[in-house]
Amino acid sequence: MSLTRRAATVLAATTALTIGLALPALAHVTINPGTAEQGGFSKVAFRVPNERDDAKTVKVEVSFPADHPLAFVSVKPVPGWTVKVTEGKLPKPVTTEYGELTEAVTKVVWSGGEIGQGEFQEFEVSMGKLPEGVDQLVFPTKQTYSGGEVVDWAEAPKADGTEPERPAPVLKLTPASKEGAVTAATTAASAAAPSVTPAANAAASDGTARLLGGAGLAVGVIGVVVAVLALRRRPA
Repeated sequence: MSLTRRAATVLAATTALTIGLALPALAHVTINPGTAEQGGFSKVAFRVPNERDDAKTVKVEVSFPADHPLAFVSVKPVPGWTVKVTEGKLPKPVTTEYGELTEAVTKVVWSGGEIGQGEFQEFEVSMGKLPEGVDQLVFPTKQTYSGGEVVDWAEAPKADGTEPERPAPVLKLTPASKEGAVTAATTAASAAAPSVTPAANAAASDGTARLLGGAGLAVGVIGVVVAVLALRRRPA
């Protein structure tokens, strides 16, 4: 029994230590989903957990990459929070399929709300067109607590694959699949060339309805005439 109890105690201590070391890694600000296809548009959510027992998260500031600017950025309203989207001039103009881009969204700030103890909040953003030939986008984020503390989640992933102490949210980009490209092209073609099939079907249906209506009217008239003649032929 003594040996069994010692083994159980060691196992419990090891489990507690493992969980204690894992919790900080799970509590940082992340971006979900963590991957998207190059050259397309994506909707992501910045997931912000509250790590403090004695303070609430009251402000979240996300910086957008200036080396790979995004031409289109829109945010989804979050009840109880005020959002401010800041645009700025780029250090160097970037040529895109929409023309030369000299300004882009540099920062998005959510404030006025609260994330309490044991809670998290998601802040959704739609953005694109995602750059091609780039394997990731880094979004440094500052998390401000009600006590005045500011946690700067700004460290890029390490080359050896280990996680830094204050990792920034990272969106990994994968090459666009052929199936996705074909689907996008088909969708674009469908949107550009309106189909005439519904109109033709509507016209055919309308013609059929008119023909049936006319036939019904003719049958009704014939029935009335036959009834009148029958009445006239009856003996007084």
